[in-house]
Parts: sequence; C-alpha cells; structure tokens
Amino acid sequence: MKEATELNEDMLEEAEHLALLEPEDDGTFFQVTNLLNIMDSESAKTDTTGPGLDMRKTLASVIITEKATTDPCVVLNALIRCLQMPEISTQRKMNIYNIMQEIIQQEGEMEEHCIQRLVAIASKQMRDITETEGFETAEVASETLVALSRNHFSLVMYELQHHLKPLNLTDEFVIVTLAKLANGNVFEFMPYMGITLATIFTMLRLANEAKMRQVICSAMETFCETVQFYLRHLEDSLYPVMTEDQFAVKLFPMYRYFVTVWLRHQDLEVKLGVIKSLRPMLSLLLPNDDLREQVYDYIPLLLAEFQGGLEALFITQVLRQILEASVTTNTPIPPMLLHPIFTELHVQVCSKAPAQQQFSSQNLMEIVHCFIALARSYPKELMKFFFSQVELSKEAIRVGTLALIRAVVSADDPKMNIKTIYLAIRVVKNTLSDTRSKVRMAILRIIGQLVLSGFQEKIKGWGLKYVSVQLTLSTYKLTNRRECFYQRDLEEKMVHKVTMDTVKIITSSISGMTNEFWVRLLCYIMETDYTEALTPICISLTNLAENQIHGKDTEAGIAGKSKHVDLPAPQKLLARLLVLMSSPYKGEGRGIAMLNLLRTLSQSIAPSMADMWEQEIPLLVQYLEEHTEFTWNQKTWEDMLIQFLRNSLKKTRGTSWSLRLSKELNNQIETFDSPSLEKGFLYRALGFTLGMGLEADRVEVLLLELLYKTDYSNDFDREGVILCFGLCARGQVKTVLNVLHDFEERIQESEQSWQIGAWRKDHPWRRETVKSALMVMYSCVSSYCHPQMLLTHVDSPITSKIIHHYSSSCQDISLKMAFMKSVVQVTSAIKSIQDPEDFQFAHKSALTGLIVAIIKAEPPDHLVSPVRSMAMDALSQLSTLKPFYSPEESTELMDISIHTVISLQPPGEDNESVKTLYANAMRSLKQLMEGLLQRQLDPKGLQDTVHLLEKWILSEKEWEREKAMALHLHLMQIYVQSIGVCIPLKLGQFGILVGLIAPCTCDAHRRTRLASINVLSSLLDLHVSQTCSLWGTSKEQELQKCKEDLQDTDMNKISSASSRVAKVVCPEFNCDEVVSLIQKLCENIGAMDLQHDRAAVTWIGIFLQMRVKELEDKVAEILGAILVHLPVVDHPEVRRHLIEGILLLAHYHQETVLTSLLRQPLPMESHLTEVWLAVAENVPFARTMLHGLLGRLQSRFTAKINATSKADIWRLAAVDPLMTLCTIQLLMEKMDQDDKFPDLFPDLLYTFLLQLGSSHGPEAASPVLKTWRLVHTGPLPQEMTLQRITIKSMQLLVKRIKREPLEQALEEQSVWSLLENGGTFLEGVSLMARLCMQNMENYMQRLAELVLTGMGSEILSCCISSTAICVEFMSDPVLHQEKLLRPVVLMLEKGAGQDKDETLQVLSLRALGNMALGAPRKVKQYRKLLLEKCLGSLQGQVSSSTMAEGMEALTKVLPELREGDIGSSFEAISKQCRAFFDNESELLRLKAFVLFGKLAKVVGISKKHFFKGEVKRGWVSLLLHCQDPCPSVAQACVATMFQCVHFWGWKSLESSFGHSNDSINEQMTVFQTNMCSVLAQKKPAVLCGFLLETTVFMKSNLSRIRIAACSLAGIITKQLSAHYLKKMDLVGLRNSLQDLQLDSDAGVRRAALETLKVLDSCNQHWLLASPRGLP
Repeated sequence: MKEATELNEDMLEEAEHLALLEPEDDGTFFQVTNLLNIMDSESAKTDTTGPGLDMRKTLASVIITEKATTDPCVVLNALIRCLQMPEISTQRKMNIYNIMQEIIQQEGEMEEHCIQRLVAIASKQMRDITETEGFETAEVASETLVALSRNHFSLVMYELQHHLKPLNLTDEFVIVTLAKLANGNVFEFMPYMGITLATIFTMLRLANEAKMRQVICSAMETFCETVQFYLRHLEDSLYPVMTEDQFAVKLFPMYRYFVTVWLRHQDLEVKLGVIKSLRPMLSLLLPNDDLREQVYDYIPLLLAEFQGGLEALFITQVLRQILEASVTTNTPIPPMLLHPIFTELHVQVCSKAPAQQQFSSQNLMEIVHCFIALARSYPKELMKFFFSQVELSKEAIRVGTLALIRAVVSADDPKMNIKTIYLAIRVVKNTLSDTRSKVRMAILRIIGQLVLSGFQEKIKGWGLKYVSVQLTLSTYKLTNRRECFYQRDLEEKMVHKVTMDTVKIITSSISGMTNEFWVRLLCYIMETDYTEALTPICISLTNLAENQIHGKDTEAGIAGKSKHVDLPAPQKLLARLLVLMSSPYKGEGRGIAMLNLLRTLSQSIAPSMADMWEQEIPLLVQYLEEHTEFTWNQKTWEDMLIQFLRNSLKKTRGTSWSLRLSKELNNQIETFDSPSLEKGFLYRALGFTLGMGLEADRVEVLLLELLYKTDYSNDFDREGVILCFGLCARGQVKTVLNVLHDFEERIQESEQSWQIGAWRKDHPWRRETVKSALMVMYSCVSSYCHPQMLLTHVDSPITSKIIHHYSSSCQDISLKMAFMKSVVQVTSAIKSIQDPEDFQFAHKSALTGLIVAIIKAEPPDHLVSPVRSMAMDALSQLSTLKPFYSPEESTELMDISIHTVISLQPPGEDNESVKTLYANAMRSLKQLMEGLLQRQLDPKGLQDTVHLLEKWILSEKEWEREKAMALHLHLMQIYVQSIGVCIPLKLGQFGILVGLIAPCTCDAHRRTRLASINVLSSLLDLHVSQTCSLWGTSKEQELQKCKEDLQDTDMNKISSASSRVAKVVCPEFNCDEVVSLIQKLCENIGAMDLQHDRAAVTWIGIFLQMRVKELEDKVAEILGAILVHLPVVDHPEVRRHLIEGILLLAHYHQETVLTSLLRQPLPMESHLTEVWLAVAENVPFARTMLHGLLGRLQSRFTAKINATSKADIWRLAAVDPLMTLCTIQLLMEKMDQDDKFPDLFPDLLYTFLLQLGSSHGPEAASPVLKTWRLVHTGPLPQEMTLQRITIKSMQLLVKRIKREPLEQALEEQSVWSLLENGGTFLEGVSLMARLCMQNMENYMQRLAELVLTGMGSEILSCCISSTAICVEFMSDPVLHQEKLLRPVVLMLEKGAGQDKDETLQVLSLRALGNMALGAPRKVKQYRKLLLEKCLGSLQGQVSSSTMAEGMEALTKVLPELREGDIGSSFEAISKQCRAFFDNESELLRLKAFVLFGKLAKVVGISKKHFFKGEVKRGWVSLLLHCQDPCPSVAQACVATMFQCVHFWGWKSLESSFGHSNDSINEQMTVFQTNMCSVLAQKKPAVLCGFLLETTVFMKSNLSRIRIAACSLAGIITKQLSAHYLKKMDLVGLRNSLQDLQLDSDAGVRRAALETLKVLDSCNQHWLLASPRGLP
C-alpha cells in the first residue's frame, strides 16, 4: 500500500508538472513523438526486410539529438514524457534511452531538476522488470544512469544507495549499475566502496537464485579490480579512503563465504562466477600476512572442485596464484597439503582431459607453472613424489612425470639448485629400461634439455649411450616395419626424429666426443636403410670431422696434422654418398649435408680429386640452395652429378679406380628398393662408369653379372639395366652387343622352359619378360651408340634381333609395348643421324605390318594399355624413314589409327590413369595423321583425310565427335600453315569441307563447338588467301564474337551464334561452293542429333536467303539434294526448314522448282506431299504455283515455242500430267477453304476438261521421260489415273465455289460419270458447259476466251474438247455478247471443213447449228458459211455422224433464213436430204426426214415447184418409212410426210391422218389406200411409178420396210385399173413376192403372202373381165 501511495503521488506530481509545460514544449513533444514514430516504423521494416531501411531511423535520431543542442532540457522533458506514456513498446523505450545517452554525452551538465526526473524514471524502469520485456529496457536504463554519473555522480549514487539497504535483497540491476559506476568512476566511488561491500555482504544469505549470485560475483570481481586500480593510483586520489589491508579485511569474509557456501552450489554458472571472482579477491588478500595463511586453509575446497564439472583451467589459475604467492612471500604451504596438491595436479597431467574441457592445453601450461613453483620450494618432496609415480610403470604416468621433470629442468630459475637436477636425473635413470615409444621420447627430450640447459656433463656416459642405442633401435624398427603395425611405425618415426634432434643438440653443444660415438654415426650412414636420418647425421659428422681435422678436439685422438680421418673404403663411401645425393631434398635436404661432408673428407676419400672437389662441390651446393624440392629439376641435377662423376674419374684415369667404383655401385644395387630415384641414378652412374672402363673383358664380366642378377619381372630394374647398357654402349658398343649375344646363347639351352633358376633361385624369369628386355636393350644401344656404328649395326643385329624376339613370343601387352618402344628408339636414332647417306631402312615394311596387326588386335571400345599410342608413335617415326609409304598405304594407316582411337569411350573424371592413356592416344594419333598428311600435302590428300574423319564427325556419340573434330582442327591448321596459297582447293571442295563441320557449331559439347568454329576459321583463311577475297576486319571481329558466344551454355544463344557465323561466311562462297555446301548439309541430316540437324537446315536457309537470286543455274541441283534427303528426315521442325528452303527457291525460280517437283515419282511420297502442303499454307504463293501448274497442263495443248531463257527451258520441260494433276488436287484440297478461286476457276475447269479429253484421246499415254522418271516395280493404285484424278480435282473445284445448285445438278445428271467414260465424255463436257452457263454466269467470258484459244490448238483432243464446250456456248448469247462470235465461227468453220477427225467435224457442225439458238440474228450474216459447211458435210466421203450433224445444223439454221437467203443451196440441200431417206443409218434417216420437213416449211413460191418434184420423188420412201423400225425415224417421217402432203394439192388427204384412235399402222394403211385411190383416179401413171419404186424396197435390209413395201404394193395393185396393171411387170412383182416367202422374218412372209393374194385376186378379176382370158 505504501508503494502504491508513493506511485500515486509521483503520478500526481508528474501530471502537475506536465500541466505547467509551455506551448513551445508541446510543440517539441509532438515533433519528438513523430520522429520516434518514424524510428519505430523503420525498426519494424528493418526486422522484415533487412538493414537497408535503417537510414531513416538514424536520421530521426540525429534530428532529435541536434534539436537538443539548442534546448536540451526541453527535449529531455519531451523524451521523459514519451517514456511515461502508457502502452509504450520496449523498442520505443530503448530508442528513447539511446537518444538520451547521446544527448547526455553531448551536453554534459544540465539542469538539476531535469536530471533528477530522468534519474528517477530510469531507476524505476530499471527495477521494474517484467518477463515479457526481458532485460533490454533494464540494461539501457542502467547505461543511461551510468552516462549521467559522469557529470551527476552524486544524484545517481544517491538514487542507487537509496535502494541498497542492509539485510534487504535489492534488485540485480542496482548491483550491476553500481559495478559499472565503480568501473567508470573509480575515485568518486571509493568513498562508497566500504558501505557498498558491507551492504552486499548482508545480502549474501538472501541471494538464493543463481542469477542473483552470478550478478553479485561479477560485481565483486569488478569491485576488486576497481580497488586494485585505486591502490595502484593511490597518489592520484585527493581523499584517500582505505588502505590495502583495510580492504582485505573487508573482503575476506566475503571470500570465505564464497568458497565455503557458494562454491558448493550445483549450478556450474554460479561456480564459474565464484571462481572468476576469487582471483581479483586473492590479489588483495594474499599480500596480507595474516590472511594468507587463512587462505591456505581453504585450498582443499579448491582442490575438491577438480572432481566437479567445472572447467579445470580456472581452478588451476587460482591455485597457481596461491602457490606463486607462497614462493614470492616465502610463506610455505602446510606440509599436509603438499601431497593432495601434487596428486590433483599430477592426475590432470597424466590423464586425458574430459571432452567438455575447452581449455585443456592452457590448463596444462598452468599446471606446469604450478609444479615449477612447487619445485622451487619443495624439490625433495616433489622428486620423491615423481619417483613414486614412475615406479607405477604405467606409460601415461611415466610420460607425464617425465614431461614435468623436463619442464622443471628447462625452468630458467636461479633458485633451481643442482640438487634438484641430480634428483631429477635419478628419477629419469629409473625409466631407461622402458621400451615404450612415448617413454623413450620423453627420456630423449630430457637428455636434450639437460644439454641445452648447460648440464652437458650430466649426460656423458649414460646419456650418450642411451642416444646411440635409440638411434640404432629406431632405425632397425623402421627398416623392418610391418604393414599391420601402422600406429607403431608412426610412433617409431617420432622416436627416431626425437633421437636425431637430440643427436644434433649433442653434437653442436658438447665440446668433447668419444671415438665410439663417431664410429657409430659414420657406420650409420653406410649401413642404414632408413635414409631419413642421414641429414642430421651428416651435419653432425661434418661438424665433428671439421673439429677433428683442425685439431679442435683433443679427446678423440682421431685427427692429427695430416687432415685424415678413419673411413671405410673410399669408393664405397663415394658410391654411397653419390647415390644418396641423387635425391638431395629427402630427409630435410640431405644433399647439401652430404656434399659438405664430401668436401670435408675429400683428402681422406681421394686426394687426387680434392682440388677439383673444392671447386665443383660449392657449385652443386649453390644449385641446391637456389632451388627447393618443388622447383628443382631431377634430370638437371643428375646430369650435374654425372658430370661431377666424369670429372672425378678423369682425375683417376689410368688407375683401377673407376672399375672399383663400378663394383661398389654394382654391389649397392640390391641395397635400394625398386623403384626409387636413388636406384635409378645408380643404374645410370653404373652405365656411365662402365662405359669409361678401359678393360673390355672385365666390363663384360660385370655386364653379364648384371644381366643374370636382374629381376626382369620388376619394371624398374629392367628399365634400369636397359639404361645402363645403353649408356655403356657409348664407349663400349661392340662389348655390349657381344655381351647380349653371349647372354642369348647361354639361355638358349633353356628356351623351352625359360626357367633360369640356375642363375637366380629367388625369382624365375618369364620368357616374354626377358625377350621384351632384350628388345629394348638393342634399341637402347642404337640410341646411345655412335652414328657411324649405328648404320653398321642397325639392320643386323639390332632390328633383326628385335623382330625375332617379338615374333617368337606370345605377344602380350608388355612385350608389345617393348617392341614398339624399340621401334621408336631405333627410328629416332636413325633420324638423328645428320648425314644418313640416303639410308634405306630394310625392315620398315615388316615392322609396319607387325604394328598394324597390334593396333587391330586392341579392344575397340576401351583403353587397357598405352599400346595404341605407342603403336601410332612407332608408325609416325617409321613414316619419316625411306622408303616412304605410298598414298594408299598412308590412307590405310590413317583409317586404322582413327578407328582405334576415336571409337574409345572417354574415361571417367576420377580415373586419372585412363585419362592419361586417353590423352596420349589422341596426341599420338594427331602426330601420326600430321606426319602422313605432310607426305600428301594437296587438296586431294586433304579431302581423303577429311573423308576418313567424316563418319566420326557425324557420329551420334558425343565423345567421338569431339575427338574427330579436334583432330580435324589440328590437321586443318597444319595444312593451312604448310600449303598456304600454293595449291588452290578443287571446285566445290570448300563447300564440302564447310558443310561437314557447320552443324557442329551447335554441338551440345563446348569443345566440339569451339573446334568446329576454329576449323571453319582455318578454312576461311585458306579460302580467302587462295581467292583474294575481300575478307575485312569487321567480318573477322564478328566471327570472333560468334566464337565467344559459342562458349555459352544456353542453346538459344549458341544457335544464334551459329546463324551469325553462316551469315558472315556466306558471301565468301561462289555458286558452286553453295551447291556443294547445301548438298553436304543435306547429306548429313539425320546422322547426328536434332540440334545438329537444326543447325544444318538453319545454314541452308541462310545461304538460300542470301544467295537465292544468284543460284538460277544451280536450283535443280540444290532442290535435288533436298528432295533426295527429305524422306529420311524424321523431325518435323527440320523437315519444315527444308521445305521452307524449297519454297524460297520456288519463289524466285518457280519454273525450275516446279519441273523438279513434278518429275518426282508417283504415288506422291509423304515428303513431297508435305512440300505441297506447305505451299498450300501460303495462299498467295499457292495461287501462284497453281498458275504455274495450270501452265504445265495447258502447255500440252498449245503450240510448242522455242525457249528464250533458262526459265523457259524449265517451263517447257516435259512433266507427267498425272503428277501435275495430283499436285493441283492436293493444293485445292489443302488451301484455305474460303478461297473460291475466282480468277482461277475458269482456267482450272477448262484445263481439267482438256486434260480429260486428252486422256480419252490418242495421246492419252504419259510422255516417256527416261532421263528423269523413276521406275516403280509395282503398279499405281487403281484410283490414280488421269481420268479419276481429274474428276476428283473438278469435284473439289466445284465444291470450293460453293454453288449448291451446280453441284447438285452435276450429281443428279451424272456428269462425273459421263466425263470419266471416254464414250460419253463429250456428252459430259456439253452437259458441264451447259450447267456452268446456267449457274456460273460470271465466269463465262473467261471460259469463252479459253475455249476460243483451245479451238485453235494443234492438239486434236484440245480442239475437240474446246469445240464440245463451244457447242453449248453457241447456244447461248454469251459469245455474241462478248464479241467472240466471229472468231469462234471462223474456228468452227475450220473444224467443220477439216476431214482428219470426225468428232471435231461433228462438233463444229453442231456448234454452227447452235448459232440459231444463241445468236439467231447472226445466222443470216453467216448464212453462206453455214450453208456451205453444212452442205459440204452432206457430200463426199464423210461419216454418217458428220452427215447427220450437218443435217441437224441445217435443221436449226433454216428456220432463221428466208428462201431468198438460201438461194441455190436449197436445191442441193433438198436433193441431198432426199438421198438419205433410205440410208441404212437410222440417224441419217431421222435427220433427213426432219430436215426435209424444215425444207417443206421454208420453201417459197420460187422453189415450190422444185420442191414439189422432190416430194414426189421421195414420196414412196416417206410412205414406207412411216413404218420405220426406229420409232423416232418413223415419227419424224410421218411428220415430214404430212408437211409435204399439201404439195400434192389434195386437201382431203391432209386431214385423213391422226384423227382416229387406230394404231399408226392402221392409220397408215387407210392413208395409203386413200392416197392410191386418189392417184388411181387422177394420176394413175404416177401410181404405176410408185408401184415400181415399191418393188425396189422389197429388197431393203430392213424387215419393216420390206413389210411396208409388200403392203403398199398390195394397196397400189388393188387401186390400179386393169389397163395400167397390164402395163406393169406383174411377173417380176410376183417373183419378188415369192422370194420374200423365203424371208427369215415371219412378218415379211405374211405381208408378201397377203400381197400375192391381192395380186392373184386381181388376176382372177382380170380373167373374168377379159374375153380372151389370160395372156
């Protein structure tokens, strides 16, 4: 309640204060509030979007701070007001406090009332901590109070002391803030230090929470450090407060409480806080003599904490502080505490630190310092403890104890007396028998440390002996190591290293040395196999030898005034050191150490060489000093050593020194491992030394011994012996060849088994191994021997022996490699001869055959050995020797080599060995191809080489393409560099070469792309240089940019770069090269993947776009190439690009493309269909192509013309009409259905009709085009005929125009069937024309024009078809309206007048007759022509159809003419017409009767009499044919007869027919009876004439006419009087009737019988009437 009351009072006071604020303060408050709002919003954004938006927050803070410079109190009040606002966020509080701190630091002292308010608010909010806010607000409030304390310490301290009350646990941040005040205001705080410490001490019992205890411990640590600072600067204090002892007295109770109570707390953080606070406390407590001993009493409590989980380092630091204080103050620790201290510290050294201990190494250092402090004060007790520990014989304890002893020995402390060292050595000696590695190393380090610390005398005897023993022991163990004891080997290496370090320390520090130690070190060099220790031993020996030689060592008794020392055999030592120096940087740089040793011992080894060594050894040392193990060159160094050996041996010339050295070198061969650099140099030095030997027989002995003892299964030894023999051959070639021959003869006895165990028991030789070694030995001899000696021995025995050994072996991989290595060496040796005197290598052919067989035997898909590369290297070398390979042989070798390498799969990334083989194989292949190409350096050779690579460049396998392209690039560069402009490429070759590699610019593999573009660059360089092309810098730069873009991984960018390359290089091609390029690109489509095909067609498209106008002469070749390969292209996109190329060609060279496309075979293949479908997609272009196709069809029906251009030649070239029709049909079917072909319909329809007409005509067969037409083994489908395709095309055409009436009429009237049938074709044409006139009026003009043109064609079928159409057109006014009548009539006149074709004549007459229908008014104008042609058709040798059509035409025309218009033609027409009454042809009879009827109608007065006579003359025929067997003829005859009746003047007869229901025959009988009755009365003579005419008709071929004649004869006989009958030939009539009794027709027989009866009745009547009777 009290606190609440105080809070309410504070709030009322604050409210009153706020009420008194001036308006200006309100304005500042609102400004500050807005800026704080900005800071809050920016803080939120920064949390989500990062620190990029923190600038506005900083700017707002700066604005508030700057405003405080003018009126800090107003701003502070505003901030305080903001701080007291309800619901304020933690972030806003922190922002306000931070701004306040900046203002406080900036302004310094300010008004007191403002500071008071701020102190109160900050103190309150610092103490009012909630779990949700955390400690951020408290911390920033505390920092604000600390900032205020710098200028207002009293106010702040008063506020904090107000809340620090005894026996009352205060807030933790009060203590934290007090500690900060003490740290920042040392002298101001010191007056309050005592009361503060006292008050805090009263709180210790109340602080039960771990957090509070940690705060107090941290504060105590700060307070103690503050006190220490105060005491150190006591003279700077104006008012000293307390002395050090006073502070210590006040601190000790707190120290005691911390150690006894808080240190036993379970929380490790509390423990750690306590331990950390103890160190500054002890700094104040330990100087006090009274308190120091009390501190000692609490050491057990500190030691007990080692067993807890606390970090040991902090406890050890406190313990070290106490122990060092005891040493410094000479205040001993109670003896009863020593052993616990020893034990706890020793355990930590000897045992492994727990995993959670982070500072174990620092802790060990602190422990060492503790033991050093203990050794100073309690040496006897400590060494006694150490002795007891090493007695336990545990390795860890012994090693730890020895390490502590070494640390004690190494302590540079004058207080460390000699007795301590003596006691330590006693402890060490007690462990000398321990063989464990770590113990041995510890002892050796102690020995070395004793020497370094100046106790050299203490190690003589036992120490030196121990070092010598360990040197020998560790070397033995390392040289006899086992693989299964790896850990032990590592430990032994460490022992050896420590031993060597100890030896180095001893030799550099001890002034006296025993002879035994010298001998041990010198023998160590000669005998040890562990060479890593040689460097320090040599250095030590050099130092000792120099001391001995210069007389500085008087104890050894070895050196005297003669400068000689005791050594092994000089040759043995020199051989040993020379071999070891071949690896100068091993063993920490043993080379320099050994050279210095040689130089020092030069007088002892070889006095004759000493002067030379004094000059040359420094040079060798200088080389090694100038380089490192990473920069030196092995070969250079060995050459220097060999030269050093050469110069040394020259000094001993004439002595046996070199042979003795050779023996020593030979003896050392087995002392070194294989392989090793030392042994390699040893073989080299031995060969060189033997080569300088003067006694050949002794050299042979050594060489034979070397041959026998060599392990030929060991590659290194075998190669070493080979090199040795080669080097020896420099000066002993005959000796070497003799030795090899002798060796071969000796082992010949064991040729069958090749188990030469008699010489070598440890390893049997394999036959192939020895043979391979012998082959390489012979070749190595050829490499090193003198050139003149080589020419003498190269064929025999060297090469012949090599071939013999290879041919007589099993030819495994190693033997093959040896064989080819031998070949390379031999050929290289021959090549190296400067003047071979036209040497011909006799064994070249045999070697080549063997090598080719080796290559062919290799696995085709993977590498297993370097045989391939070695074989190709051998062929490369052989190709340079005479006799040279022929072109055919070179090509074969290239092909074999390419196949064996490029087909190999690439190795994996992790298989380095195979990658090396792979790279070597490619290198060898390039070298071989280059060498063979150099022998045929011309365009043909280049083309042949590229042809070999082509199938690999086009491979579907990525790695094969890459290798092939890389090889292509290499060869192309060689060719360009070698030949330049000397020999130009063949015509078209440039295009072929570019076409091959162009698609590879889009290869998925980057290296393949770059290689291809580089090949292209090389080709361009060659082409430009040979053609003097204007290849400018801009193009070169663009090409370079394209190369850079091709390195990208984006395939779109790669494709774009490839296209740009094509555009750059295209102008450099002439037309022939363009053709060859496109042909090559087309040829290779489909060989690789889709990306390559896209690139190929892209290049084709670009070249066509850029050069299409220039390719007129090459279109057929290009198109042919595309069409040939288009069927095999599977991907739609690639096909589309190729088809676009065809369309582009067609756009510019339509006739050529059309001809080429139409000359493709039928049935139309899918690729060709696709081309035409692409054409159909582009409607304007498709219409153009349709025009062209129509022209091809129409050209068959027009007169041939001479070509005036290349386009005319192609346009007039023969094509298959069936293909043309199929193409037209396809286009019409696939083109836009909305296109009705308004301009093409007449042409298409007319052309189709002409084509149909020609298919039915004599020229129906397709032209024979043997030069281009492909022959198909099977027949074409049944539906693929000219007629059916044309009909289908016409049907499509009709559908397109969308005239349903027309389409319906064509179907209903079966026009299509009529057109398809040759017999009804013309009928179908007429019907088609008629329906078109009825439904397609808009197209009639164009159709008429086309018809007129066709009628004038020289092609008969065209004329016929056109005339057939014209027949219908003449029946319509269209021709007259279009003013085409006259030319049409003239053409019809020509057709009617010709006699070559009946059909044309008939149609022409029909068309002329139809003029009366279409243009009746024009009949009179053309009457003369019409009458002439029609009358002409009735005369002469013409067909019945022609005559019929002529009469039909006259029938149509005559009604339009008057009698005067006909003129004299009337008589001719009448006569000619009457002549057809009795014609056998029904058609002629019909037309004649119809025409005669028309004549009867048109006859006028002037012609009436004539026509009457004609009627009389034809009357019998009319009477008889009224019963014609053809109904239509009979009907026409009846009609005509009754039209002519009036010419008889008998009106009664005109109405006697057709008015009864009787049959036509009955009516005709009545009419004839009446007519005969009238004639018998009026004109009996005429009737008698009719009887005679009737008798003639009895012989007619028509049975009905014969019947009618019999009937008419009977009627006439009945009507004639006896007077006139008597005048008639009745006998003849009877005979005729009797003959008819035998007629095959029953009707004829009946009619004849009836007439005979009539005749008999008449005779009887005559007999009765005549008195005379019958005559």
